[in-house]
Amino acid sequence: MNRKFCLARLLADGRLHSGERLAHELGVTRAAIAKQVKALNELGLSVHALPRAGYQLVHPIELLDAASIRESLSDMAAASLGRLEIFDELPSTNSHLVDAAPLKPGSFAVCLSEFQTAGRGRRGRVWLAPYASGLCLSFGWSFAEPPQPLSAITLAVGVAVLRCLAQFGITNVQLKWPNDLLHADKKLGGILCELKAEAAGPAFCVIGIGLNVRLPEDSQRAITAHGGLSPTDLATVGTVPSRNRLAGALINELMNTVLTFASQGFAPFFDEWSAADALRDRPVRLVSASTERFGVARGIDSLGYLRAELDGKIEQIASGDVSLRVPL
Repeated sequence: MNRKFCLARLLADGRLHSGERLAHELGVTRAAIAKQVKALNELGLSVHALPRAGYQLVHPIELLDAASIRESLSDMAAASLGRLEIFDELPSTNSHLVDAAPLKPGSFAVCLSEFQTAGRGRRGRVWLAPYASGLCLSFGWSFAEPPQPLSAITLAVGVAVLRCLAQFGITNVQLKWPNDLLHADKKLGGILCELKAEAAGPAFCVIGIGLNVRLPEDSQRAITAHGGLSPTDLATVGTVPSRNRLAGALINELMNTVLTFASQGFAPFFDEWSAADALRDRPVRLVSASTERFGVARGIDSLGYLRAELDGKIEQIASGDVSLRVPL
């Protein structure tokens, strides 16, 4: 394991650790500890160096643990889990599963990473998340006969995340079409679904979820400066659940969601998604590759397409065709 991640584990409890003791634990010099502390700060961890005292995280962190996550799984999810992988660092959890061999229908794979070097959002945007500050989770599932339109799976997953968060007392989160989780118009998380399919064969769907649990203030400022919606986190919304329990609960909900979606499509999720619609009846800006139009969002239809009132007429907007923004 990389020394900087070994150091992160030693500092995870949030207590003050002397440089001498850390150097002894890792078998390196104190100068090497200072170098690794700098590396952790570059990953977004806030490590304070206290003169003649040592090093301390501003907030303790709970690192992801496979055994703890498995303990939170339902019997059905545990029986269907084909592969659970946890990394300190990956380019992208979604890419990792997309490139891996898909499992047979009926079983699923999960990949989590404490940090992503090339995390992706919708339409090629960057997903930024400091080390161990949230969840970067991807769930891979093979649909033997994928329902149509499969693009609505993104909206169904949004409902799954709301159901998961409700288990921890978080009930005031809204959904922004097609794939954002919002609180007070700030971005709490995002969803990215990718498909690998063959003609007339099973479809391997990778569901990626990024969820902010506790973002350091300087990271929030950096994300805002990068563009897009201002971020928020569960710590601001009201509670900081165990990341491992949260991951387990999310996997359970995703398992239930893909099974329901496979047999019934988007219909069982429509009412819950509509009730959480962050943009319904609000002015919006729709941007495509070559045009920009302004109108009013009028909810979604039964297939998960956006209904937008443009120039006095209602148009259906398919997922992936446009970007949606609230005008400034």
